Amino acid sequence: MNIAFCSSEVVPFIKTGGLADVAGALPLKLKTHGADVRVFLPLYSLIDYRKHKIKKSPGIADFYIKVNGKNHAAGLFETVFPDTDVKAYFIDCPDYFQRETIYSNESDEAERFICFCKGVLEAMQRLKFSPDIIHCNDWQTGLIPLYIKENYAWDSIFKSTKTLFTIHNIGYQGNFPPETVKAGDINPDHFGPMGPIEWYEQVSFLKTGLMFADSISTVSQTYAKEILTEEFGGGMHEILEKRQDVLYGILNGIDYNVWNPEFDDHLWEKYSFDKIEGKAENKKQLMKISGIEFSETVPLIGLISRMVSQKGFDLIIEQIDKMLELDAKYIFLSAGDGKYEKFLRGISFEYPDKFKLYTGSNEELAHRIEAASDIYLMPSMYEPCGLNQIYSLKYGTIPVVRKTGGLADTVIDCDEKKKNCNGTGFVFEKFDGKEMVKALKRAIKVFKDQTRWRKIQKNAMSMDFSWDISAQKYIELYNKIKS
Repeated sequence: MNIAFCSSEVVPFIKTGGLADVAGALPLKLKTHGADVRVFLPLYSLIDYRKHKIKKSPGIADFYIKVNGKNHAAGLFETVFPDTDVKAYFIDCPDYFQRETIYSNESDEAERFICFCKGVLEAMQRLKFSPDIIHCNDWQTGLIPLYIKENYAWDSIFKSTKTLFTIHNIGYQGNFPPETVKAGDINPDHFGPMGPIEWYEQVSFLKTGLMFADSISTVSQTYAKEILTEEFGGGMHEILEKRQDVLYGILNGIDYNVWNPEFDDHLWEKYSFDKIEGKAENKKQLMKISGIEFSETVPLIGLISRMVSQKGFDLIIEQIDKMLELDAKYIFLSAGDGKYEKFLRGISFEYPDKFKLYTGSNEELAHRIEAASDIYLMPSMYEPCGLNQIYSLKYGTIPVVRKTGGLADTVIDCDEKKKNCNGTGFVFEKFDGKEMVKALKRAIKVFKDQTRWRKIQKNAMSMDFSWDISAQKYIELYNKIKS
């Protein structure tokens, strides 16, 4: 089966969030299940060409991509993923991808991803690659299902091609002004009131993907149900209700070659459940460089997240005084909304032996926080899948999470009143700061009983959320779509 996997970001080449992790891991596992997978992404100037050995695709001449009535010079570059033969193809269009950031607020943002969507199909034509399935990810690829059915339907190379559109976060929709219709060479009839691409008098790339894809998936079973509701559907719930017969929830996996304390080169000391003392050494070293006094009996609570309201930062700000009263220390790695960052930076200065805030993106530090922390806090308002709680389970770092989306599907609540708890974390249901603090108190109470804590750690570290399981489910879905 031929699979074209399309994403605006892919590990190890370029990353801003979890989408890149998925796009960098799932295709490799699909390959082991017998699929011929090709990955497509833009060639941003931020990508290190030399490090990743990216070269022009042999035998493919430069071409033009028409966007907004103008032909833009383009080319195709390629490499292979490290230690594999899975190819990654890069759509090169300097007019749109030679920028200082991956995403922007510039007026031509719609044009940039029109270019990418067209570029992917133009590249397949030149490669003579006829995909059975084009797997599109998030709004940046939302026009591909439309283009396959209309603009490129003339080409027999796409005669049997079907499309799957995956929603990683329905809150990001790619909504743009009406002139996007002309810029993207889209049939203007689609932009009438309640048309398949129209969304409150704008062109929605997300809605386009939902309406024209042959099938739709999202990244956890619970989130697939939640987005059918007004509360979680981002306004798109009625559209999804009409297409729920082709809507599937498949939980993201993680790459245990990357996120595994037994093999993690970022750590001061590697460890496993049978050699759990290595975890304490990581805690000791991280707290030392963070200026926080180490104690075996006081838990370290970690958090790695974008600073946005979705991730529960309003609850943290609201309850920070109560959190600081708890017998615990905190290390956060986060960046985003300035109001949260300013507030938490102030807390970091005011309580230097209790709370440390690191800002920005730091992959090594992220691994070290996962390993060093005793408890991982993830109080999301909503969470399509979430990856950090799954990383935490593998690292024996017990998650405290809100029961939503993928958090509900991956963390089993521990009843602290039971001696033999089969849980893997501590879960609170209502999006409420007081409920969050109660869950933290429950976790801290059990932490004081290290015999019970070790049992929960063993439960957590024994869980399997590898990509093998998810990849097999995607192969089954591809076959279902193809048939």
